[in-house]
Amino acid sequence: MTNPLQSDSQPQHRAFAALRAPGFGIYLVGSMLAMMADAIEHVISYWIVFEKFRSPALGGYAVISHWLPFLLFSIWSGALADRFDPRRIIQIGMVLFMLCSLAWGLLFLTDSLEVWHAIAILTVHGIAGVLWAPASQLLIYDIAGRGQLHSAVRLLAMARVLGLLGGPAVGGAMLLLFGATAGILLNALFYIPLAWWLWRAPYGPRFRAAPRATASEPRGIAGLAQTVREIAGNHVVITMTIVAGVSSLLVGNAYQAQMPEFAADLGHLDADVYYSMLLGANALGALVAGIVLESYALLPPRPKTVFTLVILWCLCMFGFAVSTSYPLSLALLLVAGFLNLAFGSMAQALVQLASPEHVRGRVIGLYNMSYNGLRAFSGVTVGMGGSLVGVHWSLALSALALMVITLALFAIAMRSTAAQAAG
Repeated sequence: MTNPLQSDSQPQHRAFAALRAPGFGIYLVGSMLAMMADAIEHVISYWIVFEKFRSPALGGYAVISHWLPFLLFSIWSGALADRFDPRRIIQIGMVLFMLCSLAWGLLFLTDSLEVWHAIAILTVHGIAGVLWAPASQLLIYDIAGRGQLHSAVRLLAMARVLGLLGGPAVGGAMLLLFGATAGILLNALFYIPLAWWLWRAPYGPRFRAAPRATASEPRGIAGLAQTVREIAGNHVVITMTIVAGVSSLLVGNAYQAQMPEFAADLGHLDADVYYSMLLGANALGALVAGIVLESYALLPPRPKTVFTLVILWCLCMFGFAVSTSYPLSLALLLVAGFLNLAFGSMAQALVQLASPEHVRGRVIGLYNMSYNGLRAFSGVTVGMGGSLVGVHWSLALSALALMVITLALFAIAMRSTAAQAAG
C-alpha cells in the first residue's frame, strides 16, 4: 500500500504549520464559532423540547437527524462541492443553521412549538451539517495546500473539540442569563463571521492554478457506485474509509450516552463533578492530542500508523468498559480521546491526499458518509446491545470486534503492499 505522501518532499516540522497559510487562522476561528453555535443550539433546544414534550422518541430523533443525513447525502454533498464553489456550499449551510436558530426562537417566543416543528427544524439542521462537512474539508485543501493538509485537518478537528467543549458552557450560561428565546436568537449571530468571511475569501475554483475538471455526477446509489469505481484500485482511500466507518459503526461515541450508568457503577450516582469529568475526558484528550501532535514531529501520516492507533483505541475502550476503578477509567478515556483525534485526522488527511483530483469532493463525501453517517447505528451495538448483556459488555465486545476487523484489514493491506513490492 503506497503512502500518498512519499512522493512529496518532507520539510522540517513546523509547529501549527497550517496557521502560516494566509487565511487559515480566520477560517479556523470562524469554524470554531460555528461549531460552538451548533452545540449551543443543542443545549437550548433540547432542554425546551424535553420540558415541553418529555418524549424519549423525539430525543432519539434528535440524534438520528444529526447523523443520518451524513449517511444519505454525503456523496451528493461532496459532488456539489466538486461542481460548485465550496465557499458557497458552506455559506448555504450557515444560512440554514441561522434559520434553525431563528425558527426555534420564534416558536419559543410565541409558545407555539409542536412536535412536527421540532422534527422539521432538527431535519434541516442535519442537512445543514452534511452540506458543511465535505465542502469544509475541500476548502482547507485550497487554503493550506497539500504540504500542510495534515496540520490543517488536525487543527480543524481541534477547533471542533473546542467548540464542543465551549458550546455547552456558553449555551448553559446564555440559557440562565437571557432565557431560551433570547439565547437561541443570539446564537444565530455566531454563524455570521464564517459566512461573511467566505464571501470574498480568495479560495475556491476561481483561484486554483489548475481548475478541477467536472464530470457528470449521478446521484443516489448510482453516484455512490460511480465514486466507488473511481477509487477501486486506490488502497489508501478504500482501507482508510473502511476502518473509519467500522470504528463509527461498532463504537463511535455511543458510549457517551451510557455514561450515567458507567459513572454509577464506578460509585458516582449523582450528576456531580466526577460525572462531568468522565463526560469531558474524551474531549480533553483530543485537545491535548491536537496540541502535542501539532507542536512536535510525531506520528507522520501513514496507513500503518492509522491501523496501530485504532487498535490502541480499541484496547483503551475495552479497558474502560471492564474497569472498576474511577481513576483508571478516567485515564483510559483521556488516552482514548487522544488516539481518536490522532487516527481520525490522519485517516481523513490520507484520504484527501490520495483522492483523484477531479472527484476529491465526492471521495470526501464517501469518507464522511462512512465516518459520520455510520455513527447513527453505533447506538445499536453499544446501546441496544447493552439492554441484552449490559453496557459494560456491549462496549467491551464492540471494541474487541472492531480490533479483530482492524487487524484483518491491516493484514490484508500489508499483503497487498508486499504483492505490489514483489511485482
